[in-house]
Amino acid sequence: MMRRPMPENKKTRKVLKLENKTVVKNGIGFGSVLAITISWSVNHSILWSIIHGCLSWLYVVYYALVR
Repeated sequence: MMRRPMPENKKTRKVLKLENKTVVKNGIGFGSVLAITISWSVNHSILWSIIHGCLSWLYVVYYALVR
């Protein structure tokens, strides 16, 4: 016997919307922080750290493959 999915009530939808806003509010992600940290430890340059932070996971994977 298949069960029908339970319809979401208004309270559940509000909680889900709040969770989405919290993720956006946090701003910078783990990949960006990791890329900035690696870049700073290698180059000691704020400009390169900002550029690598924007590229985030691409730079982290590049660094892992090259080093």
